[in-house]
Amino acid sequence: MRSLLPVATVSMFVIALWYVMAVVMNSAWTLDQAKRSGVELSFSEIVFDTMEQERPRLPSPHQVALELWDATIDKKITSRRSLVFHGWVTLSATLLGFLIGSLLGVLLAVSIVHSRVMDMGVMPWAIASQTIPILALAPMIIVILNSVGLSGLIPKAIISAYLSFFPVVVGMVSGFRSPEFMQQDLMRTYNATAWQVFWKLRVPASLPFLFTSLKIGIAASLVGAIVGELPTGAVAGLGARLLAGSYYGQTTQIWAALFSAAILAAMLVGTIGMLQRVTLARMGMDR
Repeated sequence: MRSLLPVATVSMFVIALWYVMAVVMNSAWTLDQAKRSGVELSFSEIVFDTMEQERPRLPSPHQVALELWDATIDKKITSRRSLVFHGWVTLSATLLGFLIGSLLGVLLAVSIVHSRVMDMGVMPWAIASQTIPILALAPMIIVILNSVGLSGLIPKAIISAYLSFFPVVVGMVSGFRSPEFMQQDLMRTYNATAWQVFWKLRVPASLPFLFTSLKIGIAASLVGAIVGELPTGAVAGLGARLLAGSYYGQTTQIWAALFSAAILAAMLVGTIGMLQRVTLARMGMDR
């Protein structure tokens, strides 16, 4: 209960500040309309109007909450206006890209740990690859893949994999190298092979690093899937909802899609966190 109090306090402060900023940012339109009509509004009337505008600059929290409820609960999940439908489209690309990126990251980390050439030759390029803005790279990937007949889910998954593989590489390299020299020396004393040292020492020691990397990777993968939907003019996915909202000035729809993405990311990270607790507990490691 005590742990929830700080979270609740900060949440209430953020919501209160949000309402204040909604009044400040939306009042200009309200005052302009009142001036055009020759009407003088009281402070309470100004506040009320800023909370109920159809296309506000900054929608109020309850407007976003109502939009989320309408687009998730009141709409059928097969409807094109349902955030559940669009969330599933984005989630599919996220999971596929996360799987590809994680596997590539782990394999690359294994090769870097066991090969000095890979460490000196590949790791700098892996780091340099992350300096390229994904917004600039995503259209290039989509155009190239479309030219060879690949469209839809695959380009978005590759963009997701591009963002998710780097945290896994860095985390797993650190994890594989985390065993102390004395532990490795003890394995050699027992005449263990390099393969046995890897599976019985390096892999168990790397698991905490793995799950931490996966949490970062799954969030980055979701970002990649959404970014991959933006330059394609997609008609489905959370990125498509963001585009549609920006085209028609539906700021409440934009914010609802953003919150949907945040909720989806929290669920994915929470799932990995649960797997982490169960796995490390069964192995007798500190959580």
